[in-house]
Amino acid sequence: MSESVMTNDGELILDSHKLSYHMDRVNAWEAGERIAPVSVDMALTRACGSMCSFCYAMMQEPQKRHGIKVDHSLNLLDDFAEVGVKAVSLVSDGESTLSKAYVPFIEHAANLGINIGNATNGWAFGPEKCERVLPHMSWIRFTVAAGTPEGYARIMYKGPEHTEVFDKAMENIRHAVAFKKKHNLSVTIGIQMVLMPEFVDEIIPFSQLGLDLGVDYAVIKHCSDDETQSLGVDYDEYESMYELLEKAEAMSTSKTKVIVKWDKIKDKGKHSYSRFYGPAFLLQISGSGLVAPSGMFFNARHSKLHIGDFTTERFKDMFNSNRYWRAMNYLASPSFDAKSHMGALSIQHYVSTTLDNHVKGIKKIVPPPPSLKEPLHVNFI
Repeated sequence: MSESVMTNDGELILDSHKLSYHMDRVNAWEAGERIAPVSVDMALTRACGSMCSFCYAMMQEPQKRHGIKVDHSLNLLDDFAEVGVKAVSLVSDGESTLSKAYVPFIEHAANLGINIGNATNGWAFGPEKCERVLPHMSWIRFTVAAGTPEGYARIMYKGPEHTEVFDKAMENIRHAVAFKKKHNLSVTIGIQMVLMPEFVDEIIPFSQLGLDLGVDYAVIKHCSDDETQSLGVDYDEYESMYELLEKAEAMSTSKTKVIVKWDKIKDKGKHSYSRFYGPAFLLQISGSGLVAPSGMFFNARHSKLHIGDFTTERFKDMFNSNRYWRAMNYLASPSFDAKSHMGALSIQHYVSTTLDNHVKGIKKIVPPPPSLKEPLHVNFI
């Protein structure tokens, strides 16, 4: 149940944070300075062909949808580079591989020195697209809801009979793994299962699938829910799966690590913090163009936290505006209570927990020993 695992490429941290490697930002933030986020999680579209029963994005509908054009996305990256964003994860509320901006965005990010990662269902990640972008990526993670074709199609698509989507995804994942090996790329390739209690029978088949595919890791994570529990996730039920999850982790090999995000699973959908510090370091942007502190607030009912839209306004202008900092300061103030005002286990959960413990003096963030080698993907905090 370690916070990190050693892969053939280096130390991989998925069940914790990397704030210790960004002490300049931590110290500036603690001194009250305005800091740029270390990383941004976003999408290039709201479109998605999947119909995942665990999909949190279905509850994130923003007030407006604007099409993100290629020039919008490239301008956004230019602004990220100017203000100091170090990494971008294409993971938010849409399937970015469907966007016309996808390939140009990744290529331009690489030219600017911005690290890029991507979470995808893989259906549109065919050989041509794969071979153009994979050399520029730090990591790619394929959403694989189950280890059996029928379970996959039942959870992610129209029903268990539609196994063609599973076949297409596996074909594209295998090509990515082979292409990485052939060209000795540094990109980390993984698969991810979003675990809901009713998917318990898919834990072991999913883990075995990871081994069979030859990916670097297969991770099993919790399912997020909103503040009204729209998905109805019973977090207490995860406890009955602990033994099975430990069995899955024990299946790890030297090539493929099976990883369980224990910290979030054991938090059972609860926050230890009331003030939400995380968005200052890890910002989220919707595939509609909406800039908001967190995906927890994309929905129209949280419009007072909507900072702007990068399809109609430059991000650097938003970042330097009072609107941006008013939202960040509100979330970090006593007026906001993360325990009741937002959903469970946001993407900033690890960062927010760590910053809250730092502020309270429970556990201070300290720089790593100079002799310690940086983990993989250090800018994806």
